Amino acid sequence: MITQEQIPTVLDHPVHDADGNKIGDAKHVFLDEVTRRPEWVSVKTGLFGTSESFIPIYEAHLVEDHLEVPYRKDKVKDAPNVDVDAGGHLSEEEEHRLYEYYGIDWDAAWQQATQPDTHRETGTTDDAMTRSEEQMHVGTERYEAGRARLRKYVVTEEVQRTIPVRHEEVRIEREPITDANRDDATAGPDISEAEHEVTLHAERPVVETTAEPVERVRLTTDERTEEETVTGKVRKEKIEADQPDKDDKRQQ
Repeated sequence: MITQEQIPTVLDHPVHDADGNKIGDAKHVFLDEVTRRPEWVSVKTGLFGTSESFIPIYEAHLVEDHLEVPYRKDKVKDAPNVDVDAGGHLSEEEEHRLYEYYGIDWDAAWQQATQPDTHRETGTTDDAMTRSEEQMHVGTERYEAGRARLRKYVVTEEVQRTIPVRHEEVRIEREPITDANRDDATAGPDISEAEHEVTLHAERPVVETTAEPVERVRLTTDERTEEETVTGKVRKEKIEADQPDKDDKRQQ
């Protein structure tokens, strides 16, 4: 059985059956009119949580972040529909009908619920009260804040280089007839027509590209620590003493 202090932990949290199947999410917890202990929990079931089913809570257990009940999922979904009045109360007739559906003896359940809880402070064991306070514990959780990636793409740039290029030009050389070249000059006919051809050469720029590795790039992460102020609310108990009025004295 859960306690009143555990109710906030139960509400809007999953409810599982004994096989670990999720039945739905807890929406309301109903207390016994006499003992003020949790007696029923309503669970949103059906398609998109359109139906609300009641489950006895006195044999339920809080397991980590969900409530576990000893009834199968299909058993809970087929539970009879009951009406809750404006004050959030179940009628005795509706409770009887639910107890009968879940096979629980009404009288035995009521006697078990009204048994004194030895774990609760009754205030009769000694003459002191225990004052408690809530403590706020602040921690951190790691979450994904974003993603960074490396992307390689190709761009084209225009590069200019200046290089020397050579070419040949025709230049006419004339030399006088001398004893050294006379034989070559008179080797042919005296008067004739002739042609002599010279091949001219020139250079032109040639562009060729090659891919060369220039650097390696990788992503790394650096951890930075920042200070953040967290504000929360904690409850604490206070004890006051009601003392008799000092002027209220008996007449002797």
